[in-house]
Amino acid sequence: MRIRLKNTLFLFAGMLIGILLMGCSGTKSLSDKNSVWVGSWSTAPQLVEPHNMPPAPGLTDNTIRQIVRVSIGGDMVRLRFSNAFSKSPVEMKSVAIAQVSEGSSIDVSSQKVLKFNKTVSVTMNPGGEVFSDPLKFNLKPGSLIAITIHFGQTSPDVTGHPGSRTTSFILPGNNISSADFSGSVKTDHWYVIQGIDVKASKNSKAVAILGNSITDGRGSGTNKQNRWPDILSAKLLANESTKNIGVLNLGIGGNCVVRGGLGPTALERFDRDILSQSNVHWLIILEGINDIGGIKSREEAEKVSTELIQAYQQMIDKAHSKGILVYGATILPFAKSFYNTPERQIARDKVNDWIRSSGKFDAVIDFDKIMRNPNDVKTILPDMHDGDFLHPNEAGYKRMGENVDLGLFK
Repeated sequence: MRIRLKNTLFLFAGMLIGILLMGCSGTKSLSDKNSVWVGSWSTAPQLVEPHNMPPAPGLTDNTIRQIVRVSIGGDMVRLRFSNAFSKSPVEMKSVAIAQVSEGSSIDVSSQKVLKFNKTVSVTMNPGGEVFSDPLKFNLKPGSLIAITIHFGQTSPDVTGHPGSRTTSFILPGNNISSADFSGSVKTDHWYVIQGIDVKASKNSKAVAILGNSITDGRGSGTNKQNRWPDILSAKLLANESTKNIGVLNLGIGGNCVVRGGLGPTALERFDRDILSQSNVHWLIILEGINDIGGIKSREEAEKVSTELIQAYQQMIDKAHSKGILVYGATILPFAKSFYNTPERQIARDKVNDWIRSSGKFDAVIDFDKIMRNPNDVKTILPDMHDGDFLHPNEAGYKRMGENVDLGLFK
Protein backbone atom coordinates (compact mmCIF):
# COMPACT_ATOMS: atom_id res chain seq x y z
CA MET A 1 0.00 0.00 0.00
CA ARG A 2 2.83 2.38 0.85
CA ILE A 3 4.62 1.53 -2.44
CA ARG A 4 1.43 2.10 -4.40
CA LEU A 5 0.81 5.42 -2.59
CA LYS A 6 4.44 6.49 -3.14
CA ASN A 7 4.18 5.70 -6.86
CA THR A 8 0.91 7.61 -7.06
CA LEU A 9 2.52 10.62 -5.38
CA PHE A 10 5.45 10.49 -7.82
CA LEU A 11 3.01 10.24 -10.73
CA PHE A 12 0.98 13.20 -9.42
CA ALA A 13 4.16 15.25 -8.87
CA GLY A 14 5.33 14.46 -12.41
CA MET A 15 1.98 15.50 -13.86
CA LEU A 16 2.05 18.72 -11.83
CA ILE A 17 5.60 19.57 -13.04
CA GLY A 18 4.51 18.85 -16.62
CA ILE A 19 1.52 21.17 -16.29
CA LEU A 20 3.73 23.91 -14.81
CA LEU A 21 6.29 23.51 -17.61
CA MET A 22 3.57 23.71 -20.23
CA GLY A 23 2.27 26.81 -18.52
CA CYS A 24 5.72 28.38 -18.60
CA SER A 25 6.11 27.43 -22.23
CA GLY A 26 2.72 28.92 -23.04
CA THR A 27 3.65 32.16 -21.23
CA LYS A 28 6.91 32.45 -23.19
CA SER A 29 5.09 31.81 -26.44
CA LEU A 30 2.50 34.47 -25.59
CA SER A 31 5.29 36.90 -24.65
CA ASP A 32 7.08 36.33 -27.98
CA LYS A 33 3.80 36.77 -29.83
CA ASN A 34 3.16 40.10 -28.10
CA SER A 35 6.62 41.57 -28.67
CA VAL A 36 8.50 42.82 -31.73
CA TRP A 37 11.94 44.12 -32.61
CA VAL A 38 11.84 47.90 -32.94
CA GLY A 39 14.60 50.32 -33.91
CA SER A 40 15.69 52.48 -30.97
CA TRP A 41 18.77 54.08 -32.56
CA SER A 42 20.33 54.07 -36.00
CA THR A 43 22.72 55.98 -38.21
CA ALA A 44 23.35 55.90 -41.95
CA PRO A 45 26.65 54.22 -42.95
CA GLN A 46 28.87 55.65 -45.68
CA LEU A 47 32.47 55.50 -46.87
CA VAL A 48 34.47 57.64 -44.46
CA GLU A 49 36.33 60.44 -46.25
CA PRO A 50 40.15 60.67 -45.78
CA HIS A 51 39.96 63.68 -43.43
CA ASN A 52 37.44 61.85 -41.18
CA MET A 53 39.40 58.61 -40.80
CA PRO A 54 40.22 57.28 -37.29
CA PRO A 55 43.18 59.21 -35.83
CA ALA A 56 46.35 57.45 -34.62
CA PRO A 57 46.66 54.88 -33.15
CA GLY A 58 43.79 53.83 -35.47
CA LEU A 59 41.38 50.93 -35.06
CA THR A 60 43.50 47.84 -35.85
CA ASP A 61 44.34 45.92 -32.64
CA ASN A 62 42.95 48.81 -30.58
CA THR A 63 39.74 49.67 -28.71
CA ILE A 64 37.15 52.35 -29.45
CA ARG A 65 34.31 53.45 -27.20
CA GLN A 66 31.41 55.12 -29.04
CA ILE A 67 28.47 56.86 -27.39
CA VAL A 68 24.90 56.95 -28.73
CA ARG A 69 21.59 58.12 -27.33
CA VAL A 70 18.73 55.66 -27.80
CA SER A 71 15.03 56.48 -27.99
CA ILE A 72 12.71 53.75 -26.63
CA GLY A 73 13.87 51.19 -24.05
CA GLY A 74 13.39 47.55 -23.12
CA ASP A 75 15.18 44.57 -21.60
CA MET A 76 16.40 42.75 -24.72
CA VAL A 77 18.60 44.27 -27.44
CA ARG A 78 20.51 43.42 -30.59
CA LEU A 79 23.10 45.58 -32.35
CA ARG A 80 23.85 46.05 -36.04
CA PHE A 81 27.33 46.72 -37.47
CA SER A 82 28.32 47.63 -41.01
CA ASN A 83 31.29 47.06 -43.31
CA ALA A 84 29.20 48.05 -46.34
CA PHE A 85 31.71 50.42 -47.96
CA SER A 86 34.98 48.70 -47.08
CA LYS A 87 36.95 46.53 -49.51
CA SER A 88 38.64 44.43 -46.82
CA PRO A 89 37.36 42.34 -43.88
CA VAL A 90 36.99 43.88 -40.42
CA GLU A 91 37.50 41.71 -37.32
CA MET A 92 35.79 42.63 -34.05
CA LYS A 93 37.48 40.52 -31.36
CA SER A 94 34.99 41.58 -28.70
CA VAL A 95 32.14 44.07 -28.35
CA ALA A 96 30.46 45.26 -25.16
CA ILE A 97 27.65 47.65 -24.32
CA ALA A 98 27.08 49.53 -21.09
CA GLN A 99 25.26 52.48 -19.61
CA VAL A 100 27.28 55.69 -19.66
CA SER A 101 28.02 57.32 -16.32
CA GLU A 102 29.84 60.43 -17.60
CA GLY A 103 31.97 61.27 -20.62
CA SER A 104 33.85 58.11 -21.63
CA SER A 105 33.14 56.43 -18.27
CA ILE A 106 30.67 53.57 -17.97
CA ASP A 107 28.76 51.84 -15.21
CA VAL A 108 30.87 48.67 -15.21
CA SER A 109 28.14 46.67 -13.47
CA SER A 110 25.89 47.28 -16.48
CA GLN A 111 28.42 46.20 -19.12
CA LYS A 112 27.67 43.07 -21.13
CA VAL A 113 29.63 41.39 -23.91
CA LEU A 114 27.81 40.73 -27.17
CA LYS A 115 27.93 37.45 -29.04
CA PHE A 116 27.64 36.70 -32.73
CA ASN A 117 26.29 33.26 -33.51
CA LYS A 118 27.24 32.36 -29.91
CA THR A 119 30.87 33.51 -30.18
CA VAL A 120 32.40 36.76 -28.90
CA SER A 121 34.37 37.55 -32.07
CA VAL A 122 33.14 38.13 -35.59
CA THR A 123 34.62 39.14 -38.93
CA MET A 124 32.58 41.30 -41.29
CA ASN A 125 33.22 40.60 -44.94
CA PRO A 126 33.79 43.43 -47.41
CA GLY A 127 30.43 44.99 -48.23
CA GLY A 128 28.77 43.06 -45.40
CA GLU A 129 27.09 43.67 -42.07
CA VAL A 130 26.26 41.67 -38.94
CA PHE A 131 23.65 41.59 -36.19
CA SER A 132 24.60 40.51 -32.70
CA ASP A 133 22.71 37.73 -30.96
CA PRO A 134 19.83 38.98 -28.78
CA LEU A 135 21.09 40.02 -25.35
CA LYS A 136 19.34 40.74 -22.05
CA PHE A 137 20.17 44.36 -21.23
CA ASN A 138 18.38 47.10 -19.33
CA LEU A 139 18.02 49.71 -22.07
CA LYS A 140 16.56 52.81 -20.46
CA PRO A 141 14.51 55.14 -22.69
CA GLY A 142 16.47 58.19 -23.85
CA SER A 143 19.70 56.98 -22.22
CA LEU A 144 23.31 57.22 -23.34
CA ILE A 145 24.84 53.87 -24.25
CA ALA A 146 28.54 53.09 -24.73
CA ILE A 147 29.47 50.59 -27.45
CA THR A 148 33.06 49.43 -26.87
CA ILE A 149 34.82 47.46 -29.61
CA HIS A 150 38.22 45.75 -29.50
CA PHE A 151 39.28 45.32 -33.11
CA GLY A 152 41.63 42.84 -34.70
CA GLN A 153 42.54 43.53 -38.31
CA THR A 154 40.55 46.35 -39.95
CA SER A 155 40.15 47.74 -43.45
CA PRO A 156 42.20 50.63 -44.91
CA ASP A 157 38.91 52.08 -46.16
CA VAL A 158 36.44 52.47 -43.31
CA THR A 159 32.65 52.34 -43.12
CA GLY A 160 31.20 54.77 -40.61
CA HIS A 161 29.23 57.94 -40.00
CA PRO A 162 31.40 61.07 -39.87
CA GLY A 163 28.66 63.43 -38.67
CA SER A 164 28.18 61.88 -35.24
CA ARG A 165 28.22 65.18 -33.32
CA THR A 166 29.32 62.88 -30.51
CA THR A 167 32.83 62.13 -29.22
CA SER A 168 34.35 58.66 -29.54
CA PHE A 169 37.41 57.48 -27.59
CA ILE A 170 40.32 55.31 -28.81
CA LEU A 171 42.84 53.48 -26.61
CA PRO A 172 45.69 51.21 -27.81
CA GLY A 173 45.35 47.49 -27.18
CA ASN A 174 42.49 45.61 -25.55
CA ASN A 175 40.58 47.90 -23.19
CA ILE A 176 37.14 46.37 -23.60
CA SER A 177 36.56 46.23 -19.83
CA SER A 178 38.03 49.62 -18.84
CA ALA A 179 35.70 51.70 -16.71
CA ASP A 180 36.85 54.94 -18.29
CA PHE A 181 39.04 55.89 -21.22
CA SER A 182 41.27 58.49 -19.56
CA GLY A 183 44.14 59.41 -21.85
CA SER A 184 42.27 58.24 -24.93
CA VAL A 185 42.46 59.87 -28.35
CA LYS A 186 39.18 61.64 -29.11
CA THR A 187 37.38 61.86 -32.44
CA ASP A 188 33.92 63.19 -33.24
CA HIS A 189 32.96 60.38 -35.63
CA TRP A 190 31.33 56.94 -35.49
CA TYR A 191 32.84 53.83 -37.10
CA VAL A 192 31.11 50.52 -38.10
CA ILE A 193 28.17 50.92 -35.68
CA GLN A 194 24.81 51.10 -37.44
CA GLY A 195 21.85 50.40 -35.16
CA ILE A 196 20.30 49.21 -31.93
CA ASP A 197 17.01 47.28 -31.87
CA VAL A 198 15.04 46.62 -28.72
CA LYS A 199 12.41 43.94 -28.02
CA ALA A 200 9.25 45.87 -27.19
CA SER A 201 5.50 45.40 -26.97
CA LYS A 202 3.81 44.78 -30.31
CA ASN A 203 2.22 48.25 -30.28
CA SER A 204 5.70 49.81 -30.37
CA LYS A 205 6.84 51.27 -33.68
CA ALA A 206 9.57 53.48 -35.13
CA VAL A 207 9.73 56.62 -37.24
CA ALA A 208 12.64 56.80 -39.69
CA ILE A 209 13.91 60.19 -40.87
CA LEU A 210 15.67 60.46 -44.24
CA GLY A 211 17.69 63.62 -44.68
CA ASN A 212 20.90 65.54 -45.20
CA SER A 213 22.99 67.74 -42.85
CA ILE A 214 19.91 69.46 -41.40
CA THR A 215 18.71 66.08 -40.11
CA ASP A 216 22.25 64.89 -39.36
CA GLY A 217 22.54 67.93 -37.10
CA ARG A 218 25.11 70.36 -38.51
CA GLY A 219 24.86 73.37 -36.19
CA SER A 220 23.69 71.34 -33.20
CA GLY A 221 25.88 70.98 -30.11
CA THR A 222 28.58 68.31 -29.94
CA ASN A 223 27.64 65.75 -27.25
CA LYS A 224 24.38 67.64 -26.57
CA GLN A 225 22.16 65.27 -28.58
CA ASN A 226 19.98 68.20 -29.69
CA ARG A 227 19.43 67.61 -33.39
CA TRP A 228 15.78 68.10 -34.36
CA PRO A 229 15.14 64.30 -34.41
CA ASP A 230 16.52 64.19 -30.83
CA ILE A 231 14.09 66.92 -29.79
CA LEU A 232 11.25 65.00 -31.45
CA SER A 233 12.30 61.78 -29.69
CA ALA A 234 12.29 63.47 -26.27
CA LYS A 235 8.85 64.90 -27.02
CA LEU A 236 7.50 61.48 -28.02
CA LEU A 237 8.97 59.81 -24.92
CA ALA A 238 7.43 62.44 -22.63
CA ASN A 239 3.94 61.86 -24.03
CA GLU A 240 2.03 58.87 -22.63
CA SER A 241 0.41 57.89 -25.94
CA THR A 242 3.66 58.06 -27.96
CA LYS A 243 6.32 56.90 -25.48
CA ASN A 244 6.59 53.56 -27.34
CA ILE A 245 7.82 55.18 -30.60
CA GLY A 246 11.48 54.90 -31.58
CA VAL A 247 13.20 57.60 -33.65
CA LEU A 248 15.85 56.69 -36.23
CA ASN A 249 18.03 59.47 -37.66
CA LEU A 250 19.17 58.52 -41.18
CA GLY A 251 20.59 61.89 -42.14
CA ILE A 252 23.91 62.23 -43.99
CA GLY A 253 25.63 65.61 -44.23
CA GLY A 254 26.05 66.72 -47.86
CA ASN A 255 23.69 64.00 -49.12
CA CYS A 256 21.66 64.33 -52.32
CA VAL A 257 18.45 62.60 -53.37
CA VAL A 258 19.19 61.88 -57.04
CA ARG A 259 22.89 62.38 -57.86
CA GLY A 260 26.15 63.71 -56.43
CA GLY A 261 26.74 64.75 -52.84
CA LEU A 262 28.31 62.79 -49.99
CA GLY A 263 27.46 59.17 -49.34
CA PRO A 264 25.11 57.11 -51.48
CA THR A 265 22.11 59.12 -52.71
CA ALA A 266 18.78 58.85 -50.91
CA LEU A 267 17.46 56.69 -53.76
CA GLU A 268 20.49 54.38 -53.62
CA ARG A 269 20.40 53.92 -49.84
CA PHE A 270 16.65 53.82 -49.38
CA ASP A 271 16.25 50.03 -49.12
CA ARG A 272 19.05 49.62 -46.54
CA ASP A 273 18.65 52.80 -44.52
CA ILE A 274 14.84 52.84 -44.41
CA LEU A 275 13.19 49.59 -45.50
CA SER A 276 15.59 47.31 -43.59
CA GLN A 277 14.94 49.02 -40.24
CA SER A 278 12.93 47.16 -37.62
CA ASN A 279 9.19 47.90 -37.41
CA VAL A 280 9.19 51.33 -39.05
CA HIS A 281 5.64 52.63 -39.34
CA TRP A 282 6.36 56.23 -40.37
CA LEU A 283 8.92 57.90 -42.64
CA ILE A 284 9.76 61.61 -42.73
CA ILE A 285 11.61 62.84 -45.84
CA LEU A 286 13.48 66.14 -45.48
CA GLU A 287 15.94 66.14 -48.34
CA GLY A 288 16.61 67.92 -51.63
CA ILE A 289 18.41 71.16 -50.76
CA ASN A 290 21.80 69.79 -51.90
CA ASP A 291 20.36 68.71 -55.27
CA ILE A 292 18.91 72.22 -55.66
CA GLY A 293 22.19 73.76 -54.53
CA GLY A 294 23.97 72.34 -57.58
CA ILE A 295 21.64 74.00 -60.12
CA LYS A 296 23.43 76.34 -62.55
CA SER A 297 20.69 77.50 -64.93
CA ARG A 298 16.93 78.00 -65.22
CA GLU A 299 16.67 74.97 -67.54
CA GLU A 300 18.50 72.86 -65.00
CA ALA A 301 16.16 74.13 -62.28
CA GLU A 302 13.21 72.64 -64.16
CA LYS A 303 15.03 69.35 -64.68
CA VAL A 304 16.27 68.95 -61.09
CA SER A 305 12.94 69.88 -59.51
CA THR A 306 11.17 67.35 -61.75
CA GLU A 307 13.74 64.66 -60.85
CA LEU A 308 13.27 65.38 -57.15
CA ILE A 309 9.51 65.05 -57.40
CA GLN A 310 9.87 61.77 -59.30
CA ALA A 311 12.31 60.50 -56.66
CA TYR A 312 9.93 61.40 -53.83
CA GLN A 313 7.20 59.47 -55.63
CA GLN A 314 9.45 56.42 -55.98
CA MET A 315 10.26 56.46 -52.27
CA ILE A 316 6.62 57.01 -51.32
CA ASP A 317 5.57 54.03 -53.46
CA LYS A 318 8.27 51.79 -51.97
CA ALA A 319 7.38 52.77 -48.41
CA HIS A 320 3.63 52.40 -49.01
CA SER A 321 4.22 48.89 -50.38
CA LYS A 322 5.63 48.05 -46.91
CA GLY A 323 2.75 49.70 -45.05
CA ILE A 324 4.80 52.75 -44.05
CA LEU A 325 3.15 56.18 -43.87
CA VAL A 326 5.27 58.89 -45.51
CA TYR A 327 5.38 62.51 -44.36
CA GLY A 328 6.91 65.14 -46.62
CA ALA A 329 8.87 67.96 -45.00
CA THR A 330 9.23 71.19 -46.95
CA ILE A 331 12.72 72.49 -47.75
CA LEU A 332 13.83 75.30 -45.45
CA PRO A 333 14.48 78.87 -46.68
CA PHE A 334 18.02 79.56 -47.94
CA ALA A 335 18.10 83.17 -49.23
CA LYS A 336 21.38 84.92 -48.21
CA SER A 337 23.14 81.54 -48.00
CA PHE A 338 25.89 80.27 -50.31
CA TYR A 339 23.20 78.29 -52.20
CA ASN A 340 21.08 81.33 -53.03
CA THR A 341 20.43 82.06 -56.74
CA PRO A 342 17.15 82.93 -58.53
CA GLU A 343 17.00 79.61 -60.41
CA ARG A 344 17.53 77.61 -57.21
CA GLN A 345 14.73 79.54 -55.53
CA ILE A 346 12.46 78.64 -58.46
CA ALA A 347 13.29 74.95 -58.00
CA ARG A 348 12.68 75.07 -54.23
CA ASP A 349 9.31 76.76 -54.74
CA LYS A 350 8.25 74.12 -57.27
CA VAL A 351 9.31 71.25 -55.01
CA ASN A 352 7.70 72.74 -51.89
CA ASP A 353 4.47 73.46 -53.78
CA TRP A 354 4.36 69.79 -54.84
CA ILE A 355 5.06 68.54 -51.31
CA ARG A 356 2.23 70.70 -49.95
CA SER A 357 -0.40 70.26 -52.65
CA SER A 358 0.14 67.02 -54.58
CA GLY A 359 -1.61 64.83 -52.01
CA LYS A 360 1.05 62.15 -52.53
CA PHE A 361 2.39 62.36 -48.99
CA ASP A 362 0.26 61.08 -46.12
CA ALA A 363 0.89 64.37 -44.32
CA VAL A 364 3.09 67.45 -44.63
CA ILE A 365 5.47 68.88 -42.01
CA ASP A 366 5.93 72.48 -43.14
CA PHE A 367 9.43 73.30 -41.88
CA ASP A 368 9.64 76.13 -44.43
CA LYS A 369 6.70 77.86 -42.78
CA ILE A 370 8.00 77.09 -39.27
CA MET A 371 11.51 78.43 -39.93
CA ARG A 372 11.03 81.35 -42.34
CA ASN A 373 11.30 85.01 -41.46
CA PRO A 374 7.75 86.47 -41.76
CA ASN A 375 9.30 89.75 -42.95
CA ASP A 376 11.40 87.99 -45.62
CA VAL A 377 9.87 84.59 -46.37
CA LYS A 378 12.77 83.34 -48.52
CA THR A 379 15.10 83.75 -45.52
CA ILE A 380 15.43 81.69 -42.35
CA LEU A 381 14.60 83.39 -39.06
CA PRO A 382 17.57 85.60 -38.08
CA ASP A 383 18.11 83.97 -34.67
CA MET A 384 17.52 80.39 -35.85
CA HIS A 385 20.52 79.70 -38.14
CA ASP A 386 24.15 78.82 -37.59
CA GLY A 387 25.55 81.92 -39.27
CA ASP A 388 25.25 80.61 -42.84
CA PHE A 389 21.51 81.27 -43.43
CA LEU A 390 21.13 77.58 -44.32
CA HIS A 391 21.68 75.32 -41.30
CA PRO A 392 19.62 75.84 -38.15
CA ASN A 393 21.43 76.48 -34.87
CA GLU A 394 20.57 74.77 -31.58
CA ALA A 395 17.53 77.03 -31.08
CA GLY A 396 16.46 76.33 -34.66
CA TYR A 397 16.61 72.56 -34.19
CA LYS A 398 14.64 72.90 -30.97
CA ARG A 399 12.00 74.89 -32.84
CA MET A 400 11.81 72.28 -35.59
CA GLY A 401 11.52 69.29 -33.26
CA GLU A 402 8.98 70.92 -30.96
CA ASN A 403 6.75 71.94 -33.87
CA VAL A 404 6.25 68.41 -35.20
CA ASP A 405 2.65 67.42 -34.44
CA LEU A 406 2.54 64.30 -32.27
CA GLY A 407 -0.90 63.60 -33.70
CA LEU A 408 0.91 62.30 -36.78
CA PHE A 409 2.06 59.28 -34.77
CA LYS A 410 -1.22 57.96 -33.42
